[in-house]
Amino acid sequence: MSENRAQSPRPAVVLLSGGLDSATVMAIAHSEGFTPYAMSFAYGQRQVVELNAAKRVVEAFGAHDHKIVEIDLRTFGGSALTDDLEVPKDRPIDGMSDEIPVTYVPARNTIFLSYALAWAEVLGAFDIFIGVNAVDYSGYPDCRGEFIQAYQAMANLATAASVEGKGAFTIHTPLLNLTKADIIQTGTKLGVDYGMTHSCYDPMGDLACRRCDSCVLRKDGFIQAGVDDPTRYVKEA
Repeated sequence: MSENRAQSPRPAVVLLSGGLDSATVMAIAHSEGFTPYAMSFAYGQRQVVELNAAKRVVEAFGAHDHKIVEIDLRTFGGSALTDDLEVPKDRPIDGMSDEIPVTYVPARNTIFLSYALAWAEVLGAFDIFIGVNAVDYSGYPDCRGEFIQAYQAMANLATAASVEGKGAFTIHTPLLNLTKADIIQTGTKLGVDYGMTHSCYDPMGDLACRRCDSCVLRKDGFIQAGVDDPTRYVKEA
């Protein structure tokens, strides 16, 4: 995992979903002097509002390139984000990490990081940014520090660039140990307009449901951060 190694502009692949966390990571990469190459995924998710949000983030912060990679994780299924399964609602925050919820997409971060690693090697970049968080999250196993450490070690064994001594890959996880409030405060200081982001698992059009885990964590984060929440939610019943 990373420290601020940026002495001069250098390319970095930034995984960008269009959500609150990844937008903050994009801002951090900019602030550390990296030249971002943004990568998003159309992976068969039931809603594509987040991809429109990712485009807005790129427009706001700029990126040397923005690739939207098309893969279809519906082939495997097993997640409420890709299948016709009910998205959990109204779960208490203190119980969200007790079990892995059905919104977990099998091996998603492993797959996304592998695409990012491939692009980074082609670009001659040795820095990859991802917005995983192990504090305010829903219990996903691929958001833990242990996973990132293991993936980084694998990346430096599996690539020609590393084996040939051209450089060592670093997976940057600047949000890993931050609360959602900390993330929002960090992004606000860096000029992130969170109104352009989207986090909801089960939106109605472009309106957030306010009840899924992601909405609950996001809403509470703004309250705890003391920052006005710009999210457009459906009206409460």
